[in-house]
Amino acid sequence: MLASWLRGTRGRNWAAAGALVAALASAAGCGDQNTNGRSPSYLIIESLQAAPGASPSEMGGTLQSDVITVVKADIGGEQVYTPTIFEDVGQVSMRLGLKEVGSGGTVTTPTAANTVTVTRYRVEFKRSDGRNTPGVDVPYGFDGAATGSVSGDGGSLSFVIVRAQAKSEAPLKALRNSGGALVISTVAEVTFYGQDQNGNQVSVTGLISVNFADWGDPT
Repeated sequence: MLASWLRGTRGRNWAAAGALVAALASAAGCGDQNTNGRSPSYLIIESLQAAPGASPSEMGGTLQSDVITVVKADIGGEQVYTPTIFEDVGQVSMRLGLKEVGSGGTVTTPTAANTVTVTRYRVEFKRSDGRNTPGVDVPYGFDGAATGSVSGDGGSLSFVIVRAQAKSEAPLKALRNSGGALVISTVAEVTFYGQDQNGNQVSVTGLISVNFADWGDPT
């Protein structure tokens, strides 16, 4: 009786231990998304910011994207208020990481061959409520070109995060003239693609909140 109970207990303990090992192995793999691939280098996003097109210098961690902006325009010598669409801009700061960090007290430092040159990016918009049909619930995702190099000293890149045509299409077009009463809140997933100087592919993804509405216009 006792022997049978001990065998059952040991069985349960081994099963629990096996489940714990599996969970730890799974958790350990969660952080290596950006370090996969053949390149000895990988990219780390230090900051991802964006600004409305009408105020491109006002970078922040959340973008209030204005679907239509009324600006003053000089037409025939008169100041006329004109509805205008601006593309919104983003800025990313990245630094370089090495998969082999060194051993025996020796720290490996990046060389020129480790430099990663980013050449393109992709933006996709998602909503927390799961309604993510492009052109119906969120703007269409798109690919863009932007070139910059990230060396051991880091690097930054400017890019378009919301295109002008997105504000002329559903679902953003329906937000016009609502005075900010209607808002579509999204998370923009921005993935940057490049390669090191040996031609190995490298990519990294960052997230930023983008809230679309007919926001108040700058004075």
